[in-house]
Amino acid sequence: MYTHIWNKYLPVIRILLKKSATGNQTLDLNRIDFERAGSGRKAGYKFNIEFEDGKVTNVISGSDLASHLSIVMLEDAGTKQILKDNNYSVSLNTRFQLLIKNTTPAAKTETPAKETSAE
Repeated sequence: MYTHIWNKYLPVIRILLKKSATGNQTLDLNRIDFERAGSGRKAGYKFNIEFEDGKVTNVISGSDLASHLSIVMLEDAGTKQILKDNNYSVSLNTRFQLLIKNTTPAAKTETPAKETSAE
């Protein structure tokens, strides 16, 4: 039902996933697209998807909108690779803004210099 809409936004979502390493990203969606494709009710267009190691880790089965987005993202090879490399939180608020947050735990960016001397 919403798959064709998410496919339209997928190239931008992929770019924002990459950019989220430097900060949270927001994408304003066209509310009309979703209302035409859905049941017409304005409520219920809110969700949160947690991706870890390229998989959805929270329950999203209650939201067709979230389920279809996760399917579209995981079926695209480029997006799936990005999702495997880091952890993300993707959420939609009632203002039809898709919020993308990189939730990967801070890795040790630099190992300390060798303090032990050669024996």
